[in-house]
Amino acid sequence: MNKIQLGKSDLEVGEISLGCMRMNKLSKEEASNVIRNAIEQGVDLFDHADIYGGGESESVFAEAFQMNDDARENIKLQTKCGIRKGFFDFSKEHILESVEGSLQRLKTDYIDTLLLHRPDSLMEPEEVAEAFATLKESGKVRHFGVSNQNPMQMELMSKYLGEDLIINQLQLSLVHTPMIDEGFNVNMQNDPSIVRASNALEYCRLNDITIQAWSPFQHGMIEGPFIGNEAFPEVNAKLQELAEKYSVTDSAMAIAWILRHPAKIQPVVGTMNTQRLKDIAAASHIKISREEWYELYRAAGNDLP
Repeated sequence: MNKIQLGKSDLEVGEISLGCMRMNKLSKEEASNVIRNAIEQGVDLFDHADIYGGGESESVFAEAFQMNDDARENIKLQTKCGIRKGFFDFSKEHILESVEGSLQRLKTDYIDTLLLHRPDSLMEPEEVAEAFATLKESGKVRHFGVSNQNPMQMELMSKYLGEDLIINQLQLSLVHTPMIDEGFNVNMQNDPSIVRASNALEYCRLNDITIQAWSPFQHGMIEGPFIGNEAFPEVNAKLQELAEKYSVTDSAMAIAWILRHPAKIQPVVGTMNTQRLKDIAAASHIKISREEWYELYRAAGNDLP
């Protein structure tokens, strides 16, 4: 699998990562097979969050991986915090407590990347900076990022931080493209011209922040997959056409579309099916043409101005 650098850090990882939200539903043996298969495909960044399975996904991962110092050095662990029941919490106390819980569940001494989940409107950036500094100095977290934040939210936080944010995790799929749509429809009076992502794509490119694409196969937020969904006939037909051309699956084509973007976006795929992950990983070895990228974008229901 091709490698990418995460932000301005020294972390080099496979360009596709595995989201472990559903790992709590697997047995230890099943989870072990998923992890081993992922590593065999070149996937070495595993994305967690303290809320996934109520923390159980992290525990299942650690047990299945048989965490030890030697094995730990071969993978990158990422987790997120900030979402609590009914509210968001970027307080220093919660960040530190959450990381301690994740470290215990993952059976590791350090997290490679810690992301703050949904934005907290009550965030006090000085507190976040203190929490990050404490975690960095103790060696418990090596790098930091955010999830679902716009440029000004990142700017506000960065004003107080002593280091770079290296990741912004944002929803992106062929049928969820607001961060791309707004760039095509500048100064127009149509719906795609509404600035929903606040130029997050361009901001992250300018500041060398890696965008991680969550839900790359989903439409809406939780509505389900668009691949194989009869509600999306045009994009599925185009995916199948190109999948046959490149001898990959339609899911791999959907990931290849994301990987084709020069922003070096890293898809976070959440499948716990070993064969499907193997099929998806094939996307790393193909590069669709500029024309094909636009054909897929238009087939997804987007008009070019």
